[in-house]
Amino acid sequence: MKKLKVAGIVLIVLIAVVLITGLLFVQSLARRGLPDYNERVKLRGITDEVLVFRDAYGIPHIYSQNESDLYRVVGYCMAQDRLWQMDLLRRACTGNLSAIFGEELVETDLLMRSLRMPEKSRIILEDAEDPMVKACLAFADGVNQYIASHMDRLPPEFIILRYKPDKWLPEHSINLVGYMGWDLRLSWDEEVVLDKIRKQFGDAKTKELVSDMVLHKSVVYPGLESTLLSAGNHLRKMGLAVFGGSNNWAVSGKKSVDGMPILANDMHLELNSPGIWYQMHHVVEGALDVTGVVLPGQPFVVAGHNGRIAWGFTNVMVDNVDFYLEKINPDNPHQYELSGKWRDMEVRAEEIEISGGQTVWEDLRFTHRGPIISRFHDVKDSAISMRWIGNDYSNELRSVYLVNRADNWDDFRDAMKTFISVSQNTVYADVDGNIGLYCCAGVPIRKDGGSNTIFPGWTDEYDWQGIVPFDELPHSFNPERGYVSSANNKTAGEDYPHYISHWFFPPTRIDRIREVLEEKDLLSVADFKRMQADQKSKLVESIRPAIMTELGKSDDWSIFEKQILDAFSLWDGILAKSSPEASIFEKFLCQYTENLLLDEMGDELFADFLDSGLLRDYTIQNTVAAGDSLWSDDKNTPDKKETFTDIVRKSFKDTVASLREKHGSNTDKWQWGKIHRLTFGHPLGSVKILDWLFGFNSGPYEVGGSDHTVCPYSYPVNAPFGVTWGASHRHIFSLANWDESLTVIPTGVSGIPASAHYCDQTQLYIENVYHPDYFSRDLVEKNAKYRMIIRGR
Repeated sequence: MKKLKVAGIVLIVLIAVVLITGLLFVQSLARRGLPDYNERVKLRGITDEVLVFRDAYGIPHIYSQNESDLYRVVGYCMAQDRLWQMDLLRRACTGNLSAIFGEELVETDLLMRSLRMPEKSRIILEDAEDPMVKACLAFADGVNQYIASHMDRLPPEFIILRYKPDKWLPEHSINLVGYMGWDLRLSWDEEVVLDKIRKQFGDAKTKELVSDMVLHKSVVYPGLESTLLSAGNHLRKMGLAVFGGSNNWAVSGKKSVDGMPILANDMHLELNSPGIWYQMHHVVEGALDVTGVVLPGQPFVVAGHNGRIAWGFTNVMVDNVDFYLEKINPDNPHQYELSGKWRDMEVRAEEIEISGGQTVWEDLRFTHRGPIISRFHDVKDSAISMRWIGNDYSNELRSVYLVNRADNWDDFRDAMKTFISVSQNTVYADVDGNIGLYCCAGVPIRKDGGSNTIFPGWTDEYDWQGIVPFDELPHSFNPERGYVSSANNKTAGEDYPHYISHWFFPPTRIDRIREVLEEKDLLSVADFKRMQADQKSKLVESIRPAIMTELGKSDDWSIFEKQILDAFSLWDGILAKSSPEASIFEKFLCQYTENLLLDEMGDELFADFLDSGLLRDYTIQNTVAAGDSLWSDDKNTPDKKETFTDIVRKSFKDTVASLREKHGSNTDKWQWGKIHRLTFGHPLGSVKILDWLFGFNSGPYEVGGSDHTVCPYSYPVNAPFGVTWGASHRHIFSLANWDESLTVIPTGVSGIPASAHYCDQTQLYIENVYHPDYFSRDLVEKNAKYRMIIRGR
């Protein structure tokens, strides 16, 4: 017995030693890629000493004497913090994800290769202005010098996936701009789904599911100043989706307490870890001083301010993708009909490397409009081609490079005229007291305006006829009302001569923004903070009266249902995380859509419909406003013809029953934040053991809001209510004193989970708190926690 006891103790000790050794090894792997922010570094190509001050959040403020040194150090610093994220984005752009994630990503790689981003990037590099090219070359060199000197100290993702980063090229930075443009495209899912619905149910029923522009009364540019579902889902799962909705606004001195403009911007993107933005401050003594957010992998500040101007973005929601049904030659699958003749497609054989050493070959086919994309939508019986603005020449990197250096409105306009494939409403303010907003977008000119249908491809009648000239795009400069604002809402009124889109967000956020802007004669930075945290819903305000009217037509309610109905009727419409009524409202929207459509669409088509959240928003807006719907009758009850009232009533009852079943009768447990939670997920965090060992994910956090509130925390309507989208940053710029500007991002500067700066801004973000965005050198140095010196080798 003693021997057994001793053997047991030895076994336990051995197991403990193995576990401790394993954990120490994992900890070593996790921390191996951590940079030293205080080191003295020697880099080839540096001509003058460069200083990098990092504040308490690890945000780098880089002070240099020339642009070459600046961007070389920008590349080096960015690689310190975000190297694996940069490599992941590079692989997404070039269609090389299968090499590290396996054959599940082959279709995604083929989709990305069909967009031909590298070709356009190489053309831009050949035509680009020399200073921008030199900046990209210096940036790439800084990244590569970091890689070369840290091959034995890479972030843990490289070790887990068993690969090393390739050399960074200047074209990789430009590819990222193309990727941003692709992620901004809107009708990829919607138009294909609508085509299926139209074929099955006809035009009248389909019309109820698309945006009714009559209901979009709030436009971005009132008083217009103008002369006139898919392979892509894998990108979303890995946190590679970029742009969604956004808010921006600016007030002039006549509406601010300090007599100078104030500008706010929060771009709404997918919320992951690491976040999509990297905060930086770039200085070339006497020549450049710009701060803001940078996209990991490219060298310039995308949104921010310099010493003279501030700017920020919202998605225009432009309709810049069209689809065409092609007639294929039955005797030659590589020919399509155009204007009565067979025309050869361009066929490319693509070699896809898969992790483990396997290689597959697949053909991609292209018409004169663009790639055949049917396979990426699981369309097996038709050949559908795609025309996308991103394949046209544009030069957004030039725009960002120049806007970093702009002094005034004219400089700003000149910079933004090449901002074409990444279509944005760009808000502007300057230290001379001016404010403005410009629709910087590639708006296609079509023969008969826009349509949400798939066009016949055998005629050139529906081919684009160019894009709207920059000077004819909507814009506003120093409007009399003293403010400009946009929130992905309708761009211009019916008198604007060019079709822009029918894929705008409903005007719920913009209406609330303008309501608050009009509440006070003079506004402050504190007011802007309150606005970015605002979760009062104009959607509740607009549709609840109609819902209550329909519910009031019946008194067939249980005591519990009547209590819920009374509380709902008295609710203030604020989607606070503590609000049970917010849960009732959001659950009702889901039940209403399901009860209205599922019986006729069936599971598969209804799931496709839900993949586009905009179509659900439009359906609710249209049918509730009309007080009726052609979809109301439930096909599963042939002996009864249901009315709109029946659908509303059933949906409310189903809402109460569902919440009660899942959360009990105590409505305190129905609070919105308890079912509406946010987790910042890492691409490798879905593997539980990896998340446990390395701490890839952060959360969950209870949050309020929704896609229709100014402070948005959005969930996919096909998988409620887990939050996936929200403000990817918050910036408030005070042009009276740049040092009083405020900022916060959802995660942190570092992309390395073991870093103290991986998610060190998350709690601030969740609580709507900001940190200072210091700009003057004395305050930057005074608040510096780290100091790195870089000299030439």
